[in-house]
Amino acid sequence: MSGQDTIDDTTSDYDRLETELVAQDRDASRVATADIDEATARRLVGDLVEDDVVTPIPDQRILVHEPSSKPFESITQLAVFHRGWQAATDVDAEDN
Repeated sequence: MSGQDTIDDTTSDYDRLETELVAQDRDASRVATADIDEATARRLVGDLVEDDVVTPIPDQRILVHEPSSKPFESITQLAVFHRGWQAATDVDAEDN
């Protein structure tokens, strides 16, 4: 390009803006799973037990996530797993 066309060309600006917006959309659509503290995990797991999504097995000191049949010894690990599992299930449901 020459002359005034070089000054008026905003293609690279547009490309950078679009790339940044796509990255922001991708970040917004991701579910945060690592931000679970112990109190939040206990509340979430308590709700899951009430909803029969998680079954406690007291004599073995484990919690079983019923939809996936995965056992957990840690409440926090179970809460993080469930959030990720739920996000993946929600995405699969949207695709169908």
